Amino acid sequence: MVEESFIQAIIGIAILLFAAKLMAELFVRLKLPVVLGELLAGMIIGPFALGAFLVLNGQSLLQIGTEIRFLGEVGAIVILFMAGLQMSPQEFLKGGKAAFTVGTLGVVVPFFAGLMVFQMFGFDALQSMLIATALTATSLAISVQVLSEFGKIKTPEARLIISAAIVDDILAIAILSVVSSLATGEGGVEQIDVIEVTIIILQVLGFFAAMLIVSVIVIPRLVSSRFWKAKGSIEGVATALFFGAAALAGSIGLSPIVGAFAVGMALSHTKVFEKIENYVQKIGLIFAPLFFSIIGAQVNFRVINMDILLLSGVIIVIAVVTKLFGCGLPAMLFLKSKARGMRVGIGMISRGEVGLIVAGVGMSAGILSQDVYSTIVIMVVATTIITPIWLKIEYRKESSRAS
Repeated sequence: MVEESFIQAIIGIAILLFAAKLMAELFVRLKLPVVLGELLAGMIIGPFALGAFLVLNGQSLLQIGTEIRFLGEVGAIVILFMAGLQMSPQEFLKGGKAAFTVGTLGVVVPFFAGLMVFQMFGFDALQSMLIATALTATSLAISVQVLSEFGKIKTPEARLIISAAIVDDILAIAILSVVSSLATGEGGVEQIDVIEVTIIILQVLGFFAAMLIVSVIVIPRLVSSRFWKAKGSIEGVATALFFGAAALAGSIGLSPIVGAFAVGMALSHTKVFEKIENYVQKIGLIFAPLFFSIIGAQVNFRVINMDILLLSGVIIVIAVVTKLFGCGLPAMLFLKSKARGMRVGIGMISRGEVGLIVAGVGMSAGILSQDVYSTIVIMVVATTIITPIWLKIEYRKESSRAS
């Protein structure tokens, strides 16, 4: 049985990776973002679309099981480690006030807008809170990949997107931990204690600060070329460190990608930076397309009906508008540029793993129906498609103005 599930997983990896690379080739020729092609590859070849017809001995060849989902999460960790390498701790802290303001509003505005709107639609308080929580966190992995692809990772707006998205993600995870306890507890919304919620958020922020400080002090010493002489040792130790930090972050309820990002920043200005960057870019060529194709493959087209499409339309509009206003407007003030602020708002639109986690928590607790679950997944995919296309249009405008 174990061998059978293992074979299913490696078949799935082969199909998804091949499909992602085929679509990447097509999208390069069409001059469209590669990440979008990889996402659509998963949707097209996934088990709820063409993958349903890939059958051998009465069984589907492509099944998105636990093993493949885990591999997708590993992809997100690798992508965020790569992003951390592009930003030093000093640069991250330099954007402190701007990042904290943009990131906080990027959580607060979507959460309360979603809470009000979905209660108006007749959902109870707990259901509305779960949907609102799914609207909060930005998928930093997606935004980073798009900015890297466009060669804009070192621009002021990219720096602000990354810093703000980290703050955004930390706060969103804190809210998720509170809402998850309500969803799985017996007291429901009546359990909410403002002081307890504040303490949880402060604990999460404190942990990230402590992890960043320890990473900056300790990790550069651990990867020093004075200690490691064997071929591949530095790359291996760096990999162990960012996976270890991801596990540490995940063990206290923080998103694992935050731990990987902290280690990336700690290594960004070390003597071994170039060696690690060359290595991680190569493994990113495999894990990044897998991450995006796996997200796409989880869209279940079979359950979609008119009610789901209408609800999806509403949640997508809220998802886009609240990030544009919550993140874009303050970014315009901090960057003193309407165009750059707009790009920050657009870069924060894509949702990702947190939205999918919220949907899973709601489903397993019996609070969200299959329809609402599908709606959240559609929102995650739609915002992931919107972000790269819109960012490309904005950067094209910049290029045409420059010429």
